[in-house]
Amino acid sequence: KHPLHKSTNDCSTNNIHRSSTNENMPGSKVGTMVDTVKARKDLNDDLNALAKTRRMLNYLSAAQIYLKDNMLVKEKITKEHLKERLLGHWGTCPGLNLVYGHCNLLIKRFDLDMLLVVGPGHGAPAILANLFLEGSLGHFYPEYNNSRTGIETLIRGFSWPGGFPSHINSELPGCIHEGGELGYSLAVSFGAVMDKPDLIVTCIVGDGEAETGPTAGAWHSIKYLDPKESGAVIPILHDNGFKITSATIFGAMSDEELVSLFTGYGYQCRIVSDMDDIDADLAASMEWALTEIRTIQKSARSGKPIFKPKWPMIVLRTPKGWTGIKMMHGKKIEGNYLSHDIPAKDPFKDEEQFQAVSNWLTSYNISELLDENDAIKKELLDTYPSDKRKMGLNPLASPKKIDLEMPDMKPFLTKFDSSGDTLVSPTEAGGKFLAAVVKSNPKSFRIFSPDELESNKLEGIFEETHRNFQWVEEMANRGGRVTEILSEHSCQGWMQGYTLTGRYAIFPSYETFLGIITTMMIQYAKFIKMANETQWRNKQPSLNYIQTSTLWRQEHNGYSHQDPMFSNNLVNLKHQIIRIFYPPDSNTFVYTLANCVKSVNRINLIVGTKKEMPTFLNEEDARAHCQAGIGIWKWLSTDDGKNPDVVLVGCGNETNFEAVAAVHLLKKHAPELRLRFVNVTDVMVLDNTRGHPNALTDEGFEAIFTKDKPVIFNFHGYPSLIEQLVYGRRSRKFHVLGYIEEGTTTTPFDMMVRNKTSRYDIMILALTYAMRDNSDVALYGNTLIAKYKAEMKRHGEYIRKFGKDPKHLATGKVSEIEDGAWTF
Repeated sequence: KHPLHKSTNDCSTNNIHRSSTNENMPGSKVGTMVDTVKARKDLNDDLNALAKTRRMLNYLSAAQIYLKDNMLVKEKITKEHLKERLLGHWGTCPGLNLVYGHCNLLIKRFDLDMLLVVGPGHGAPAILANLFLEGSLGHFYPEYNNSRTGIETLIRGFSWPGGFPSHINSELPGCIHEGGELGYSLAVSFGAVMDKPDLIVTCIVGDGEAETGPTAGAWHSIKYLDPKESGAVIPILHDNGFKITSATIFGAMSDEELVSLFTGYGYQCRIVSDMDDIDADLAASMEWALTEIRTIQKSARSGKPIFKPKWPMIVLRTPKGWTGIKMMHGKKIEGNYLSHDIPAKDPFKDEEQFQAVSNWLTSYNISELLDENDAIKKELLDTYPSDKRKMGLNPLASPKKIDLEMPDMKPFLTKFDSSGDTLVSPTEAGGKFLAAVVKSNPKSFRIFSPDELESNKLEGIFEETHRNFQWVEEMANRGGRVTEILSEHSCQGWMQGYTLTGRYAIFPSYETFLGIITTMMIQYAKFIKMANETQWRNKQPSLNYIQTSTLWRQEHNGYSHQDPMFSNNLVNLKHQIIRIFYPPDSNTFVYTLANCVKSVNRINLIVGTKKEMPTFLNEEDARAHCQAGIGIWKWLSTDDGKNPDVVLVGCGNETNFEAVAAVHLLKKHAPELRLRFVNVTDVMVLDNTRGHPNALTDEGFEAIFTKDKPVIFNFHGYPSLIEQLVYGRRSRKFHVLGYIEEGTTTTPFDMMVRNKTSRYDIMILALTYAMRDNSDVALYGNTLIAKYKAEMKRHGEYIRKFGKDPKHLATGKVSEIEDGAWTF
């Protein structure tokens, strides 16, 4: 291990960096200072070209919102030229155009591999305009070529049926972030640069977005970025001062307060705010940021890493709605919240609004920027890099699939003599398997997790890797495939950025806390749904979740830790892209894990306990069961499950075990009762109406559940999930048991009793249904029901006296399932 240099970054090679405030320099007098005068002198022609190009970009951005005709302003604008439905957000567009141009300048000057992630996702008009001039849009959509027709298609098509939507999404080249819900751009950016040492992602964070909790956590991502193995992010906080109807927190902060905040986070902060020469200010600042990054990376890669390096970030302060309508009806528009979305909302009825829009669009004088054929002049197009370096054509935004190297699963499968008597923790077996995945894929597989790996018995991962945390000296500059932070939002964002740039990952979590990232997952699902419908998009590695420390064994943490809702939220998404698995034992858990981590274009959820559970299926049976997703366990059924009176179904770990226990006891107590036992490991096979590719046909469904026999389904989560999936099936006698929001700090078996998922509840229902048609069972069914109710009452008395479950209800071995032997 090389010693860590406890020093600030060495920036002596940066010819525009100034180490202390110079009162003669224009712009902000706090934070890092740069020589903007030198930047203007050295880059004058380039900066003038950027400003000219930005005129066209700002026009195109505004025109997309307002115009449906006369797009090149060949004649005086009339109300008939305006779109009837005005959609989009103008306020952020000028700032996005400014940053996009300076990214291009930096790429061209230093031959950079760069992506742009845009937090203000409703700034789509600006990004569309840049992709149009860049040629990336026309590359994938030929109708968007540089011609009069192409320009008209761009302007008319924005937020128009059949055109591009009002926010950035996966239909746009170069995009790796759904631009709907705010808060996730920064974490996605850092995930993208992990294990990509030459990649730089410029991330624009809106000052409204910066108020969100996910963004607040994501600023700490620099503490998990190893500069030896990974690229870098240039965060740009676009502080234009306002959100929809009021000032932003960051807009109300002074330069001194902003610098103090981000210095505390671990950044060097540069305030860019010189509106007299904003291009020189930003150009110098972008070069400064790149130089800082290269200094940090060079030190780490030469064996002399800087401990706690101060990564660069930029605060860009420009007026909201810059270059737009200045005043209207006596109110300030530019530099105010009134320019946030549609500055003039009713130009058809309000003459002053119409004149303001007309004067605004005309003010760009775009005829000066078009050639004789009404195409955009070449000098503007030349401000963009070559095809090899264009951000919209960067292959990392839609990389070709790289297969994950999969280890042999056999060493991680459990062998046993008697089904149900060998106890193994599913997650413990899964952790050891994941260690082998890490070993086989040292630069293309990561684990993103809250601080729970060892708690979730996944510590086997550490046999092959370690944690990556750069702010603890013994962990810094050593790589590591495990990134742990107590921010589920950051874990989700990192995983999205990592997988959308072609690598594989998994996110283990406590069951109840996965719900924190529900809306992030939904936004991602929308991204993937549209990506699957976009022909030029390549397949992407899946998002994978392990949902463990489940509600049934959170009796010690209490009601707050008992929440399986994440599955319900997932099942409402497009069924073609989701998979929800409840493997019943450690062998099926490993098989499911292997299938998920190597998959593409899916969202996979694996629900499994960390507690030791019986191993039911051997290697061959586990493989077949996982492939089918559902199966009749003949060895547990009466006469291999033929002609049952009742079908019992287990789905989950603890709930499946209770169903198994019910079968064992019923075979003993009610030998005339004919039972079929079914286990469901892939709940999406039950889907009836949403077109899931793994769904059973009606004939296949009836072959397992019968046409007319009662089905008692003991489910891990909320009953509504199963009821939703089977709704409309011809076999309607489904009685679904599951979590019904009865929780507290109690014993494990009491959790089952409280939620009516215990073996006794299952047996009572089975007898109740069977007595209707089986006269032999009817002779003694009520007697057994009374016995089982008494057993539950005795259990309640026992736990209140001793504080634990009795041995016969605490065992996990099938052979030890027996009647109660109460001794008190």
